[in-house]
Amino acid sequence: MSLRAPTHVTAAHRDAMEANPWFAALPRAQRDGLLSVAEVHHLVRGAMLYRQGDGGDGISGGFYGLASGFIKVSTLRQDGREAILAMLEPGNWFGEISLIDGSLRSHDATALADAEVLVVPHAAFARQMGELAFAQAMALLLANRVRGLYSLMEDATLRDLRSRVARRLLALARGDVTQSPQMRRQIALPQEAIAMMLGVTRQTLSKELHALAGQGVLTVGYGRIEIESFEALQAAAG
Repeated sequence: MSLRAPTHVTAAHRDAMEANPWFAALPRAQRDGLLSVAEVHHLVRGAMLYRQGDGGDGISGGFYGLASGFIKVSTLRQDGREAILAMLEPGNWFGEISLIDGSLRSHDATALADAEVLVVPHAAFARQMGELAFAQAMALLLANRVRGLYSLMEDATLRDLRSRVARRLLALARGDVTQSPQMRRQIALPQEAIAMMLGVTRQTLSKELHALAGQGVLTVGYGRIEIESFEALQAAAG
């Protein structure tokens, strides 16, 4: 899994994490507390940080901060096909649910590119949860996660495919899990990955993307989508 032995957190790692709005809003004491106990693990592309059903106190039982690279959070459907639940970019913290409720990992976390992951041990996370400021921040993080899940459920049950595609593109433009207030015009993901997020075939997604492209909403390129009009994409999202 690792390219080399774990290393210590550097100033560059701190800068990468503080670019995330949630982490940047933590009091300095809590930020320092997390970073001081974290080890940096180096993952090669395709390596799994943890698998569904993992637990324990090792690397698979930690609280994670992604300092570089990309991580996909996924699971396998009953027919054996992969469903991507979320894409994590640098700055995101994740993996807290199993540490809070003591359950096993409910999904897989896989590096989509060489990645550096800050791993905070379970015991150190538990000590941080004893601090009111950190516990409140974790409650806010979980509240945002729940809102995102409700939004996905609403999309799956109430919206047509065109609207679902547009809404997923808007989420990806904000960094998906990050949900930054600043939207980026380019989404650097292959169509296959986006199709897995929506639970449709690549051919079905391609049809919807080209329909939006024909309306001047976006441009489809190799491994990327360029948003030409956020207003038009918002309108398509309903």
